[in-house]
Amino acid sequence: MAASVPIQRMQAPLRRSLARAAAASSRSYATIPSAPDSASPQPSSSSPNNSSKPRPTYFKDTSVAPFSEFLPTSSSAAPLSPSDAYTLRTAEVGPAGRKRTITRLPEWLKTPIPSPGANPNFGKIKADLRGLGLHTVCEEARCPNIGECWGGSNKAAATATIMLMGDTCTRGCRFCSVKTNRAPAPLDPHEPENTAEALARWGLGYVVLTSVDRDDLADGGAHHFAETIRRIKQKKPTLLVEALTGDFMGDLDMVKVVAESGLDVYAHNVETTEGLTPYVRDRRATFRQSLKVLEHVKAVKGKEGIITKTSIMLGLGETEEELWETLRELRKVDVDVVTFGQYMRPTKRHLKVEKYVTPDEFELWRQRALDMGFLYCASGPLVRSSYKAGEAFIENVLRKRAGEKPMSTQGIDQVLAAEEASKQSM
Repeated sequence: MAASVPIQRMQAPLRRSLARAAAASSRSYATIPSAPDSASPQPSSSSPNNSSKPRPTYFKDTSVAPFSEFLPTSSSAAPLSPSDAYTLRTAEVGPAGRKRTITRLPEWLKTPIPSPGANPNFGKIKADLRGLGLHTVCEEARCPNIGECWGGSNKAAATATIMLMGDTCTRGCRFCSVKTNRAPAPLDPHEPENTAEALARWGLGYVVLTSVDRDDLADGGAHHFAETIRRIKQKKPTLLVEALTGDFMGDLDMVKVVAESGLDVYAHNVETTEGLTPYVRDRRATFRQSLKVLEHVKAVKGKEGIITKTSIMLGLGETEEELWETLRELRKVDVDVVTFGQYMRPTKRHLKVEKYVTPDEFELWRQRALDMGFLYCASGPLVRSSYKAGEAFIENVLRKRAGEKPMSTQGIDQVLAAEEASKQSM
């Protein structure tokens, strides 16, 4: 004989079943109102199927927008005016009762997601980097241009910024998505040789090296950086090298070590204006300390001996006067190249975007920078520290200074035109 089930154990599931049945019978549905069609026969009031209850639907809204709103309005057939194109859109997200308004990503910041399967060259570069145990800032910092830079027709046309000394930084800037740790892994002694070998095989004409901040090392990694540059120059003397370094905690002797290693362009980013620096960057990085780094490079190599370069993010809440003052300070220390790009929030744990700067504003700051005497300025929503058209221009200047035959002006114009076309196609 089966054991009897106590009534107390049956009460809970029975209550749940009754509650679900009651909710289903009282559930209401949103409807799409429609005007009655006089041509169609109307059911009589005596018909058993006639009911005042509206037909159920799964639409959450009771009204539907006109069909014209679902048609694309930014196509070539119906282009948007600049004022409409630059208008930021908002959207309501979240459950009922807890909805919040968010700003949608502007059209000019949308870029295709790269895919190794869809782009063979992208996949080859990614495989080569992993095979040699190398890291790139393109991946670690989630650069939006990775598909464009890695997706050239061949490796020689591609650009990849190699990140030395591992993928873990000892600082925690509030805009950067690179991993942080107070005690990263030890340096790889084979990295300088592996990096030089990979770059020599690719047949590039211009390469950018950068690194995480390694405040755990006595020299901040300066000698490792310098050794990598020397190995590259030994294997391929014609390869132009740009080094994007940290501030080495203000140790100018370490700045000198890198500056004298044989590189062609010394880059160090101030990132933002002086007033915003304590809120944007790690507290160990100061605006004045960055200026001293850029100034010391010129003192070591001379004004014509090396090109100095820096980058500024817009959209963090900076004012126009603060930007003017930043550019004036950079010119005082003879910085040659400046780039402007839109700050993009990597994750919800990072700083919010205060403003999406329009392409017209970026163009305005590019003209202002050139008028102030900067040798070159790359400025645009998706521009980052290393940008292909900028590298082509800098390469031309370096070769001209060295007495070599520079790229023709037409060649530079073609590079710039290709960059502009890629932006328009986004």
